[in-house]
Amino acid sequence: MIRFIKKRSKKTGLPPGSLVHIGKKKEIKTKITIIDYDEITFQELEIEAPKECIIYKDKPTITWINVDGIENTQVLKDLGECFSIHPLTLEDILNTDQRPKLEDYENYIYIVLKMLSYDEKEEEISSEQVSLILGKNYVISLQESEGDIFNPIRERIKNGKGRVRKAGSDYLSYLLLDAIVDNYFTILEKVSEKIEGLEDEVIKNPTQETLNTIHNLKTEMLYLKKSVWPLREVVNKLERGELTLIKKSTSVYLRDIYDHTIHVIDSIETLRDMLSGILDIYLSSVSNRMNEVMKVLTIIATIFIPVTFIAGIYGMNFSNMPELGWHWSYLVFWIVVLIIGVTMIIYFKRKKWF
Repeated sequence: MIRFIKKRSKKTGLPPGSLVHIGKKKEIKTKITIIDYDEITFQELEIEAPKECIIYKDKPTITWINVDGIENTQVLKDLGECFSIHPLTLEDILNTDQRPKLEDYENYIYIVLKMLSYDEKEEEISSEQVSLILGKNYVISLQESEGDIFNPIRERIKNGKGRVRKAGSDYLSYLLLDAIVDNYFTILEKVSEKIEGLEDEVIKNPTQETLNTIHNLKTEMLYLKKSVWPLREVVNKLERGELTLIKKSTSVYLRDIYDHTIHVIDSIETLRDMLSGILDIYLSSVSNRMNEVMKVLTIIATIFIPVTFIAGIYGMNFSNMPELGWHWSYLVFWIVVLIIGVTMIIYFKRKKWF
């Protein structure tokens, strides 16, 4: 439940724009890396103080500033002063419970979304909030912890592959968004493989553990939907061409992300329907197994009803029961019992009751 609802009580009573971190403490040192480039030059470095970034604010080159670790509020405050970032934006960056959204300010665009990963050991989806600040000639990406899926983009910029070195900061933002959205497909593939394995298990040998797995996967899909669904609106705003910082040439690429987002959402809904179907199959399988057990017990009880009746009669203490004095009465009793039992079994077989 902590993944769905995070505690905000420590912000109660504080004025808007108060810098308070909300979410799980990562306890890592803040790391700031800078990639500065244009069509000809390339520079990559790591800095200690956020105020060193101020020289890149008005440079004609494109600057990508990546911040790993957002718990240090002073770092964010200094970074906000360098690039004139609104206090409400800084507050949203520290609140890791944000839903994907886009806010257009006068000199920058703020985008927040979820970067997902699949924990093979725990068999659950984990997420990290990523905040993107798109300026005229810079992009600031802020993540909760170190390690991401942006390394191919870094290599592409470094090696000058594609059009990234010739394009502006809006195209760089597109690349970052595209990497995050494409990673959703990887998550969906792993969940889909898990669901396919469940289908066979439910039909062949459903157990209590199977039910727990189904429940956990339904929770994961709900969490996945919560993380991805609002992103459609964000990408739609970017690609409509109403934002001054987004060029028309980049809108075409953003339209592709929008299509991918729709595809991801459709896949999530499909997997949720599959899980609902698997749950129904599980309940039917358990019910059928119970019916089979009850059928066997009922047949056994039915066979013993006439036997019990006969045994009950001759077990009474009446003095005038001539059969009790017969020499072969005990043998006759067992012959009658076997004939009744075999006859009933043959009858049940012909009726296909078992």
